[in-house]
Amino acid sequence: MSASWLPELVSGLCQTEEGNPFPVWQDGNISPCFNQLVLGALPHAGMAVLSACYLGMPRWLHTSPPCGWTLRLVTALLVVVLFVIDLSLVGALQQPDMYLDILMDSCGVLAWMVHGSAIAVLMKTRFRRTRGPQLLLITTLLLVPNLVINLVICCNRHDCLSLTEPFKLMRFVLASARMLLLLGYLLAFAFPCISNADYTLYINAVDGSPLLPEDVQLDTGEIVAEDGSSYLSRLFYLWLDPLLRRGQRGELTRPTHVYHLPQKLQTSAVFQHFHHCWGACRRGTGVDDQQDSRSRWDDGSLPKGSGHEEVLELEGDVRLLRVLHKAFGLRYYILGVLKVMVNMSSFAGPLLLSRLVNFIEDTKAPVTEGVWCVLGLFGMTLFSSVLQNIFAFEVSKVCLSARASLVSAVYGKALRVSSCSLAGFSLGEVVNLMSTDTDRVVNFFNSFHELWSLPFRFSITLYLLYLQVGVAFLGGLCVALVLVPLNKFLASRILSNNKHMLKCKDDRVKLMTEILFGIRVIKFYNWEPHFTQKVSEHRKQELSYLRAIKYLDALCVYTWAALPVIISILTFVTYVLLGHQLTAAKVFTTVALVGMLIVPLNAFPWVLSGILEAKVSLERIQRFIGLTNQDLLAHYALSRRLHLSLSLPYTNDGFCLVQGSLVVVVGKVGCGKSSLLAALTGELRRLSGVLYVANREAGFGLVSQEPWIQHASVQDNILFGKDYDADFYQAVIEACALSDDLGVLPNGDQTEVGENGVTLSGGQKARLALARAAYMNKDIYLLDDPLAAVDTDVAEHLMKKCVMGLLKGKTRILSTHRIEFVQQADMMVLMDNGTIIKTGTPAEILPLVEAAPKVERNAQKPEQRDMIEQQEEEEELDPLPVLNVGSDPDMLSEEQKQAGQLAWKVYRTYWSAVGGVIAASIVLSLLLMQASKNTADWWLSYWISTLNHNGSTCRSDRSLADGVLPHLLSPLPAGPAFLSTNMSADVKFYLMVYGSIAVANTVFTALRAFLFAYGVVCAAEAIHNRLLDRVLKATVTFFDTTPLGRILNRFSSDLYTIDDSLPFVLNILLANIFGLLGMLVVMSFGLPWLLAPLLLLALLYHRTQHFYRHTSRELKRLCSLTLSPIYSHFSETITGLGTIRASGSAARFEGENTRRLEQNQRCLFLSSAAMQWLDIRLQMIGVAVVTGLGMIAVIQHQYGSVDPGLVGLSLSYALSITMLLSGLIFSFTQTEMQLVSVERSEEYATGLPSEPQHQNTQVSPAWPERGLLEFCGVDLAYREGLPNALEGVSLVVQPGEKIGIVGRTGSGKSTMFLALFRMVELSQGQILLDHLDISTVGLSQLRSRLAIIPQDPFLFSGTIRENLDPCQRHQDQQLLDVLDQCHLSSVLSRIGGLDAEVGERGKCLSAGQRQLLCLARALLTQAKVLCIDEATASVDQKTDQLLQRTIRERFQDHTVLTIAHRINTIMDCDRVLVMHAGKVVEFDTPAALSQTKNSIFHNLVGEQGK
Repeated sequence: MSASWLPELVSGLCQTEEGNPFPVWQDGNISPCFNQLVLGALPHAGMAVLSACYLGMPRWLHTSPPCGWTLRLVTALLVVVLFVIDLSLVGALQQPDMYLDILMDSCGVLAWMVHGSAIAVLMKTRFRRTRGPQLLLITTLLLVPNLVINLVICCNRHDCLSLTEPFKLMRFVLASARMLLLLGYLLAFAFPCISNADYTLYINAVDGSPLLPEDVQLDTGEIVAEDGSSYLSRLFYLWLDPLLRRGQRGELTRPTHVYHLPQKLQTSAVFQHFHHCWGACRRGTGVDDQQDSRSRWDDGSLPKGSGHEEVLELEGDVRLLRVLHKAFGLRYYILGVLKVMVNMSSFAGPLLLSRLVNFIEDTKAPVTEGVWCVLGLFGMTLFSSVLQNIFAFEVSKVCLSARASLVSAVYGKALRVSSCSLAGFSLGEVVNLMSTDTDRVVNFFNSFHELWSLPFRFSITLYLLYLQVGVAFLGGLCVALVLVPLNKFLASRILSNNKHMLKCKDDRVKLMTEILFGIRVIKFYNWEPHFTQKVSEHRKQELSYLRAIKYLDALCVYTWAALPVIISILTFVTYVLLGHQLTAAKVFTTVALVGMLIVPLNAFPWVLSGILEAKVSLERIQRFIGLTNQDLLAHYALSRRLHLSLSLPYTNDGFCLVQGSLVVVVGKVGCGKSSLLAALTGELRRLSGVLYVANREAGFGLVSQEPWIQHASVQDNILFGKDYDADFYQAVIEACALSDDLGVLPNGDQTEVGENGVTLSGGQKARLALARAAYMNKDIYLLDDPLAAVDTDVAEHLMKKCVMGLLKGKTRILSTHRIEFVQQADMMVLMDNGTIIKTGTPAEILPLVEAAPKVERNAQKPEQRDMIEQQEEEEELDPLPVLNVGSDPDMLSEEQKQAGQLAWKVYRTYWSAVGGVIAASIVLSLLLMQASKNTADWWLSYWISTLNHNGSTCRSDRSLADGVLPHLLSPLPAGPAFLSTNMSADVKFYLMVYGSIAVANTVFTALRAFLFAYGVVCAAEAIHNRLLDRVLKATVTFFDTTPLGRILNRFSSDLYTIDDSLPFVLNILLANIFGLLGMLVVMSFGLPWLLAPLLLLALLYHRTQHFYRHTSRELKRLCSLTLSPIYSHFSETITGLGTIRASGSAARFEGENTRRLEQNQRCLFLSSAAMQWLDIRLQMIGVAVVTGLGMIAVIQHQYGSVDPGLVGLSLSYALSITMLLSGLIFSFTQTEMQLVSVERSEEYATGLPSEPQHQNTQVSPAWPERGLLEFCGVDLAYREGLPNALEGVSLVVQPGEKIGIVGRTGSGKSTMFLALFRMVELSQGQILLDHLDISTVGLSQLRSRLAIIPQDPFLFSGTIRENLDPCQRHQDQQLLDVLDQCHLSSVLSRIGGLDAEVGERGKCLSAGQRQLLCLARALLTQAKVLCIDEATASVDQKTDQLLQRTIRERFQDHTVLTIAHRINTIMDCDRVLVMHAGKVVEFDTPAALSQTKNSIFHNLVGEQGK
């Protein structure tokens, strides 16, 4: 009994039989019981429950919502009223099933009341700028079947529509009204009426206040792309219109002007998902099971510092392909369904074309048949166009997400990888991973769907061809299939050459990177011709592979461009010889299908090649990602003791440090001082022993031996991401002796310094790096010889005010050669050959390392100290001039972007680079190729028309589309196997003419392909040579004020575009232009009436592309502009990796990379969206052309004035006009975009300030014979508008005299050398060398007769021999001799002799050893004048004395100018020159100046002068 209550209840409620209480079908319709309960009450209950879930959402916004939300709320309330009225009518009618209707209406009232309340809540939340939760839409759609069935039942029951039953009629009206309201609700959901203001980026929406008031017109930079837009807006990209209008106005000039990325594409959110998938793959679990392990940055934003110093780690044996598959695979595979639909719809065109031509051939066919064909063409082309557009845009989003993930992964890995692992990669290689290799992997997403799609389309096309011409298609197919293995061979050869070309490109970019880093050394030594030749050799090898690739490309282009004509002629010949009759429908359907057959055959090898390239690049990235990470947990011990064993084959006893102590590490050059500090920070691998550092998580304050300076303002360099504390900041400035320097900079501490601090002197860089470390306020400081590059009084100031003052109480480990300042150390550590020899107090260690009696600087007499202090006060009153090459803020501004259309000179530049004759020949061959192709097609139509006119066409054999479905299942019947003699002669004549035209076409195609390949390689060679020549001849000022990444971008990204991308799209553009012209001529000839709508469509086409091109061009420029900062930042990060990791700033730098990448991704996304905006409009124009052509053909058919042959030809062309129209503008825009690289290269090749290149033929080969040097009233300013760096400098240096030059940092010492080498031209005065004005001598003549040892020791990758003697002018024995004189013999024997590699920028040698190697360079020269710029700052004092003796002996009869901060270095000079504020203040013998109590030199020497 208990089990039967439910059927009884249902039976009573529905008034049905107990045997069948719940029928689904009744009286030919859905039963009322099923309709009202399952399709009515149940969905309403679901709507009520789901809507109730949103009632508790927090409400923040109090502004008026979009009208779409208001309409939905009003609709919900009206539906409630209608249900209440229906309830009362049900009660009045008293029908048997009234309780069923009451239940349904009650559920409706409750559901819509709750739903209306939910809408009222959602209107005031973040959903107000979107359509709201998608679940609510689904519940609303579930109500539609119930209403429709109710209306159908009412229509079938006549009493419901009778005036005699007013209540039933009223219920029908109420149901109809509910239906209309529901449609209105759905329309309000689809078109939410969101204006531009509705895209506001609510950065602070949590606080309840929008970014801008709603009545203010938003800037495009404050709009989020796509999110919140309606389906119609997404379909036609209406959301892009504000940006396009801004671009058309010429106001799209900065990256901040473009939209923000949609939330799902934001870089931080994408990489967070990627990293989560990485973790899931490593654990072998699904993503959904790992929600508990998601990153702590749930809002999708990476930290920007402020304490979050942990970075996301990619580690473990995980395949990158697997992670990409998990992250983006599902979404990508779903797009494959769209691809299938696009492919299937593309075949409708030839089928409908066949039917339409058959209709035109049959003069008695009813007009409705033609109309249906035209409507079918319209519908299918429209459907295919829309789906193709959606597919392309969604794939571009996946590509963008993959790019963000890979770039972030490479950058993040570089931050974490151990230094030992990273040593196997050069900077250029790692940058190429981020650029070229990442792009190739991303291109895989464009290629993969084509990999399966092309064979699928090929198979379907073959079957349709078989149905058209039977086995006759096999003749042409055999030729095509024979070419497939040939194409495979060509593709493999292209891939092989491409690998070699990439390797050459890596080597060339690596070499260019080193050249740009060491450009001052190259110019000092006059090595530009040698390095030009060296780069040219790399480029020549690269171009040899490029040439092979382009010729192989040309062979493929020729093969596949000629193939359609060959297949067509073979197919038709075979078909006729088999005894069949040709018809217009058959010929042009076959031509259209052959065209579709060629596309997969042509594209497949390139798709395969692209996938193989992606595989190679993915493996390169995988190898980098798979490097061992820095494992700090294993490196450091957890117990509180310290013992250290480095990765060197020596033992040591270790040492322990007391917190707050000062430890000084000393030892000779290359003894391992820097390695000890690197081991403490975890940069070296611990082989054994124990290393404990208290509170290591807080990081170290590290000052590296080669100061790492960011390309930012002085203040930003010091703050290094920390908050500004005015008092502490000022204390740091004063402690690091930067007050004077900041006082003379044009913008004070807001002045930007150049990349790597190239615009600062060595001492300024050292003090800036020390200030940065001091401001970090860490517990432990590692100071690697920060005193080497500063003079004596500044060094004393730094020790007193900073190391012993500001940092007092901190644990400090100081590595130095300046032993005169180490008396106050708590402990000294003596090292040799990587071993700690001894630890102890300064009194115990100093006797072991001193080469001369130390100077007790603090033991000066009181009156002497007073005099020094008074002198310092006077110096403060007389500030130093601006000596910084790059202190002009305007010169260090962001990279300038060209605006507006590409200048015609860019096109002329490329034309001339190709070569005028070659370029004209290419155009002529293209014209002849297209003309012969169109002539061949016209001859076919003429042939068919003649046959029809002679009445010899057999009409019994209609085409494929006569009953498409039956013919799709069976082949054509074999026709009569005989031809009349006359017919055979006619056919022979027509085939001969057709074949002759085809042969001519193949000849012109081959000519065009190989001429084009030759021309683009010539252009690539010419552009590179001009660019390289001008860059190496540019002034030093240009390199000081231009970031390295910006110049490198020209030699890597832009040149790659000119080599590869530009020729590819230019080839397509030229083919599209001539193809479209030929098509329009033939179509206009066949159907002249088509000219009328074509003119209107042409105007629309012109306006559309003009509107688009302005913005697309600017977006491409912005893409290039935002790409350079990514590479510059990456290069800067790799260079300063030790400092970044030691200070615990890795997460902040990763956040900065994310910010820069996001800016670039915004431009790329908008550029892709703009392309699709244009594509959908061009597709609509193509649809209009096809439809218009069909309609005109049908109308002319009715008047009997149409030629079936020409109509068939025109229609077969029209089917591809959409692709040609979009292809034309895309290829034109892409070409224009790629030509931006030519524009950027041309900007450098013609616009850079160049050094004078004249030569003085009167100069004797032996000049200068004596070395007499005279400065006569020399004034020098680095740039116009800046103060003089040298002012009124006049002095005479006698032949063979040894001059020491001293002065405070920035006093103009190094500037004198720059003036002597003419790195900067004089403003006034002259410099005479052996009585000859050096301004009249050619730069190469001058610099080759002088020698210099620069302050920054720079080495190039390569061997010791190549660094010593790059031009190979000396014997090996001479090289060994100078190395021995520089005390490098032991080092040389240890690392492997003259052929030992020094590593990138000499990283295999210590800083001191690099300085010694640079000294050896100078010893090889026979120059009469030698300039030494603090060349022994990084060597110990014993070695320094030995080197000074070597210099005196080797350059006994030469003039030597020595800048030194160590006074004892120059005490034995003939005379000392003291510089201050760019002026000569003292110039006399050391003895005389030492005895003059008021002299600056006397103050510097102190007790040492005695």
